[in-house]
Amino acid sequence: MRIAAIGSGIIGGGWIARFILSGHDVTVHDPHPEAARILGEVIANATRAWERLFQAPLPTPGRVIWATSVAEAVADADYVQESVPERLDLKHRIIAEIEATAPATAIISSSTSCFKPSELRQGACHPARILVAHPFDPVYLLPAVEIIGGGATAERACALLTSVGMQPVQSNTDIGDRLLEAVWREALWLIKDGIATTQEIDDLIRFGFGLRWAQMGLFETCRIAGGEAGMHRFLGQIVAAQREPRTKLTDAPDLDNALIDRIAAQSDAQSGAHSSRELERIRDDNLVGILQALKATDWGAGQTVREMENAFYAREGVAATGYPLRIYDVTVPGGWVDYNGHMTEFRYLQVCGDATDAFLIHIGLDAGYRAKGCSAYTVETHIRHIAEVKAGERLSVETRLLGHDAKRFRLHHAILREDGSIAATGEHMLLHVDTAASRATPMGEALIAALDAVAAQESEAHPPHAGAGIRSVGKTPLAI
Repeated sequence: MRIAAIGSGIIGGGWIARFILSGHDVTVHDPHPEAARILGEVIANATRAWERLFQAPLPTPGRVIWATSVAEAVADADYVQESVPERLDLKHRIIAEIEATAPATAIISSSTSCFKPSELRQGACHPARILVAHPFDPVYLLPAVEIIGGGATAERACALLTSVGMQPVQSNTDIGDRLLEAVWREALWLIKDGIATTQEIDDLIRFGFGLRWAQMGLFETCRIAGGEAGMHRFLGQIVAAQREPRTKLTDAPDLDNALIDRIAAQSDAQSGAHSSRELERIRDDNLVGILQALKATDWGAGQTVREMENAFYAREGVAATGYPLRIYDVTVPGGWVDYNGHMTEFRYLQVCGDATDAFLIHIGLDAGYRAKGCSAYTVETHIRHIAEVKAGERLSVETRLLGHDAKRFRLHHAILREDGSIAATGEHMLLHVDTAASRATPMGEALIAALDAVAAQESEAHPPHAGAGIRSVGKTPLAI
């Protein structure tokens, strides 16, 4: 498939990045003097994102081939992605230039969010091949694309876009921006009327219903709100509220029985294969995944989760269970198991790492401590895998402090199953560092005192495997 792109700004650049990262060459024309630099930066960000998104090896990237004119860019194209500014006169001129040179079978897709296919097709030689392919930024990550304008051309476009990881939604008119515009208009009224600020509005979206919409959309979310009776019950409950709207956008259709029945029937077709409890579990699993991702970047709702998790680690009296310390436990999620049905080996390291974090917070090396410029980095690890662990099992970790000095401390974790048997052990050497200078530095008095207090409880002999590596197989020394 030979692909051409006219325009390489935010949206056009996102399209180009998705195509080349999927292995396609793209011939590009953009007269902007900084086009090459801007596109290069977009592709760099897209590459970084894809390397984090996919575990499978990525295909060899395609090439960006710069063309000096529209005619040169589209001369042999099978698919042309037009992403020039939203001016109808400009789009008409560019489409005319494309049609003058591109093969008669070439698909011409516009990224417009303002114009209908009928408007774009005015004066065209081959109007049926002109479509709207409206994506959402960033195009290289968000799969949704609205394909407006039907027929065989749309089917061909959908096949190509599906092959590069997009999720085409075919319709006769723009849907996405119409929904977004309704939210945008109401947000403007809330600010104008002094009811809310930009941060309050954004926080309600990113900490609340935006997370639900991200994985179930609007109607499936409402279906769950109806409980076991489903969408019919939910719609019946909001009829009165619909008649007395709190919104400024008061031109709403009457939620009569005919409309309720239509929505409920469509919802049954969409989601009826799952019970309300099943939908709740699916929703919860998806939300946990989203919140965990946000926690990893310490952003939005992930900050809230991290703060609460840190409070759990540091809660008063957590060490009252005695010694070894039991300050971390976890239920193995389904996503942690491999093709054998057992917890993947790197998850044992994750459990040990999370137990280490719990210990650090326990001794006072928490977010507040790290904010002052010092932290503890693991410099050596040894893990022994002893027993298989399955999804749903509850694991707890016993943590011992095997030694410490001014700059180092050595931890031993025993990962225990519910019956008390050991699933794995981990031994870790940590170094206290100045994070700005990236070098070891002595710990302060408070941290040393906290370690001394833990060490005073360490009365038993060290485990026999502590400090040992992989030394032998049977009676034969293992030389590596």
